[in-house]
Amino acid sequence: MTTHRIGLVVPSSNVTVETEMPAILRRHPEADFSFHSTRMRMHTVSPEGLAAMNAQRERCVLEIGDASPEVILYACLVAIMAGGPGEHQRVEAAVAEQLATGGSEARVRSSAGALIEGLRALDATRVALVMPYMNPLAQQVVEYIEAEGIAVTDWRALEVADNNEVGCIPGDRVMEAARSLDLTGVDALVVSCCVQMPSLSLVQAAEDEFGLPALSAATAGAYSILRGLGLPVAIDGAGSLLRADLPVTV
Repeated sequence: MTTHRIGLVVPSSNVTVETEMPAILRRHPEADFSFHSTRMRMHTVSPEGLAAMNAQRERCVLEIGDASPEVILYACLVAIMAGGPGEHQRVEAAVAEQLATGGSEARVRSSAGALIEGLRALDATRVALVMPYMNPLAQQVVEYIEAEGIAVTDWRALEVADNNEVGCIPGDRVMEAARSLDLTGVDALVVSCCVQMPSLSLVQAAEDEFGLPALSAATAGAYSILRGLGLPVAIDGAGSLLRADLPVTV
């Protein structure tokens, strides 16, 4: 079985993506994966903290390129979306260009771009969100998604600014927030719009409870990685997005 090398660019305080991404992808029936991370210093999820973190991107990309990954995931959704509409395309292109100058042909994905990709794969035009962010950043996330032509009909922000605390948010609190949403006419529920807020145990449970497709930044990231590698999307128990290789609407 082929082993595919995955690079992760993560905030220094993020521990969830390095837990959940291997846990999801190790269930793939046709491939193995190894994961290799580089870190950008960030503790408080604020505009200032995110800007300081993003300024470290070039160093981190240079470092992770040394590991010769096949796919690199820039794993901080709000850091991208806070940059304004279309930022995931600009960042992914800039990272790919930097890697190419060093001879790397790694495919570049971001958590922000992966979420949009996943929503389009589900043909979702009306969505509801649960996020850990403070309200001003949460509003930027909503505006970013809507700029991609996807209506956010309802959302909840748990207002946790400390990124270490985000990684400890209990699933019961996330599901309670999801239950408070108005899901009328919604095509999909994003149960965790953040790769640091734990979601892997919630996605299928939310889908079963609410009777509509559920996904998270983590499952969307796994979907995007698999598509980037040209592998079948076939992972049980992680929501509709990872059950079938759906065509992406561009």
